[in-house]
Amino acid sequence: MLVVAWWLTIRPSNTRDWQPEVSEAPYAEIEGDRVVIHSFRNFDYMSKTDFKQRWGTKTVHLSNLRAVDFFTNYWGSTLICHTFVSFDFGPEGYVCISIETRMTKGQAYSALAGLYRQFALYYVIGDERDIVRLRTNYRLEDVYLYRLIVATPERARALFLDYVQSANQLHGRAQWYNELLSNCTSNIRLHIKHIGSARPWDWQLLVNGSIDEHAYALGATDTSLPFPELKQISHINDRARAADRDPAFSSRIRDGLPGIP
Repeated sequence: MLVVAWWLTIRPSNTRDWQPEVSEAPYAEIEGDRVVIHSFRNFDYMSKTDFKQRWGTKTVHLSNLRAVDFFTNYWGSTLICHTFVSFDFGPEGYVCISIETRMTKGQAYSALAGLYRQFALYYVIGDERDIVRLRTNYRLEDVYLYRLIVATPERARALFLDYVQSANQLHGRAQWYNELLSNCTSNIRLHIKHIGSARPWDWQLLVNGSIDEHAYALGATDTSLPFPELKQISHINDRARAADRDPAFSSRIRDGLPGIP
């Protein structure tokens, strides 16, 4: 009981010796239709551990937001995946947001450690040539991309602003990452719940490897093809490797995907 009581008193902090990939906490300033994102990440990679840091500022306008895309990312067992989203701002490009762990130098990811207040919660906000290409081209993980056809422009704006609000809160006050209660998928569901669209909680938030099939069954993604065929087409690794550093990376990884003009 004493150990549990002590453990509950541990507080997260934003002022630690962070790994370079998470050294800056992004936040945004909202002025009517205009959103200015600070600490927008756009690293240039030579390998998964060798990269040139680039933190910048990106300005987008809510009136340009027209769609939301959903990614699933597998690095081992197909029972578990990482999930993240990207917002299509048309002529202003994409804003990709991935909910991850914020680790200090010397730390390594562990699902077990993720249960015990070892990592802070972190929102990466950045360019797809960073967040997506890191996984497809350098970590050599399998990544799938789906257009969320249920995301009307109004819902897309509400969802984006909810993400931004959470990033701003984390910039001001750190929170713990938790492998079960506050992870990439559970927080996506929380954002969707905030805009009034979430389904009841179910086990697929924990064993989430088939979450894309679940979204398909709910009609959230394109259903013009049988799901196995949709998933095969939605595997973007070959496209991403071919596009690599091309400024048109985001367009090229979507070329031919169902539901995306």
